[in-house]
Amino acid sequence: FDVQAPDLMAYVYGLMASPSYVQQFWLELETPGPRIPLTKDGGLFKTVVDLGRELLWLHTAGNRMAPPGHIPGTLPSGRAKIQVSAQSAQYPESFKYDADTEILHVGETGQFGPVSSAVWAFSVSGLHVVDSWLGYRMQKRSGKSSSDLDTIRPDVWSFDLELLRLLWMLEATLDRMPRATDLLRQVVDGPLFVATQLPLPKPAECKGPEAVLTGSLFDE
Repeated sequence: FDVQAPDLMAYVYGLMASPSYVQQFWLELETPGPRIPLTKDGGLFKTVVDLGRELLWLHTAGNRMAPPGHIPGTLPSGRAKIQVSAQSAQYPESFKYDADTEILHVGETGQFGPVSSAVWAFSVSGLHVVDSWLGYRMQKRSGKSSSDLDTIRPDVWSFDLELLRLLWMLEATLDRMPRATDLLRQVVDGPLFVATQLPLPKPAECKGPEAVLTGSLFDE
């Protein structure tokens, strides 16, 4: 098929999103910069592109590369449900995860489940996603504060649906990881392009985008 820039982006993402990518190229990644094995198999390339598009769709909260038939900005429902709302007049002070019952407790009342241990433990570059997300939304928030804008938030906890969508996104991501691992194996084991077989970018193509905003935002 006719490969466009978004397809190449999806191919790269489809390979790098799998934890097995880091395991496969651990030593190479000690030198900064990603290593992307580029398959010569057109059918396999397209399959990885399709996976990458699915993952980009999930990881942009449905706003990019939505599959046909899906409304941009929405994701399909997952297994987790709001069993008891965490909505209250005050922000929750704490949260905890019960692996035996697969229930995520938020504040005094909130209960979300089932949440698998894999979803709870899901991390990106050592950052535990659910733990970090909730910690930032507690009464005494954790995490870095970059400006006074970080103090602007709703007067009461209003994140039940946002938390549920996060859990659904992680569920769907984990469901795709075995396929991502298998595709990376197929790519690495198959015929690959080497650097000398690829065209070198022209100098103009190596430049960053030029600034398009000139003058003041408030010029008459």
